[in-house]
Amino acid sequence: MLRNLAFLLLCIVLVAPAAYAAQDSGKTAIASPGKTITDPVSTLAGRAPYFQIFDSTGKLIETIENPYKNSRGGAGIAVADFLAKKGVSKIAAGTFGPMMISAMESKKISYIEFKGSVEQALKYILDAKK
Repeated sequence: MLRNLAFLLLCIVLVAPAAYAAQDSGKTAIASPGKTITDPVSTLAGRAPYFQIFDSTGKLIETIENPYKNSRGGAGIAVADFLAKKGVSKIAAGTFGPMMISAMESKKISYIEFKGSVEQALKYILDAKK
């Protein structure tokens, strides 16, 4: 009983802050083939060349190259973990693989499949918050 309680407390201390940070950050990552807001949203999230990261007001925070775009396997899982560590709580791309969806769900990251430009995706996401 005491061991179970200790384990539960350890989980709360280690896991809860990370989950809360991912949900509370308001950061959105949009997959893109380039670095500008007029670029189209990339069709495949895990293999996107770049991710443009925006804050909750729509301000571009950074554009990062996807370090897993050429991975032999498991790109989606690695990307979900990578973006979670950046504090991202929502990802937009054309499509997501089932393993990436599972990884995002386990990290409390929401996702949206979107076709159009990065700018249009960002507007859609910001309008949905209203």
